[in-house]
Amino acid sequence: MKKLLLIGIGPGDPRQITYEAVEALRRTTVFFVLDKGVDKDDLVRMRRAILERYLPEGGYRLVQVADPCRDGAATDYVEAVHDWHVHRAALYARLIEQELAGDEVGAFLLWGEPGLYDSTLRILDLVRARGVALALEVIPGISSIQALAARHQIPLNRIGEPLTVLPGRRLGEQPRIDNVLVMLDGQCVFADLDDPQLVIYWGAYLGTADELLVQGRLQEVKGQILAMREAARARKGWIMDTYLLRREL
Repeated sequence: MKKLLLIGIGPGDPRQITYEAVEALRRTTVFFVLDKGVDKDDLVRMRRAILERYLPEGGYRLVQVADPCRDGAATDYVEAVHDWHVHRAALYARLIEQELAGDEVGAFLLWGEPGLYDSTLRILDLVRARGVALALEVIPGISSIQALAARHQIPLNRIGEPLTVLPGRRLGEQPRIDNVLVMLDGQCVFADLDDPQLVIYWGAYLGTADELLVQGRLQEVKGQILAMREAARARKGWIMDTYLLRREL
């Protein structure tokens, strides 16, 4: 049975990779890297930099392939994501069958934490459903959520209060926001909120040289965040950001 590792590599800072992850890197003989296009070359370069840092002696093989595109214009978001996962599963199955020998160990280097806002585990369920047998191991990583809290020097939870984590497209459905972490808010839904009691802790490119941070009352800083996002996306071609919205007590 072929061995596959899912290695959490943190949100961008190579120093945030755990000892367990480094040991997993050293056991790997074939690394699978998805190329998301010219606009996101940084993501491939950062993965290569991690390998060069922790495996300077080499001894591994890098298999880089184009990532299937998700239909960003689809009206049914869930169905579009499912179709994207099906195409990815077909690609992963082919890579594992054709590029990974029985005595080799393969790995995907996953941003942040493999169990939080990452689709690889779900995709591998589809790969297994295609008849591909796998011995899978998951190595946890530092998430962008943890990095955000560390950079702003705040605890994520308050005493006796729940913490809600949701995607940006679900933010507008919340009847009341007290302590909410938002991921994947490409539409900047926070800018539509008009609650003077909300404070935002925002971060982009966390753990990288391009890291951006803003905190303050939402009504006072949301214009600044929008401007910074637009400038950063124009400069780099992509953006990864997250934020915490918290009601002042």
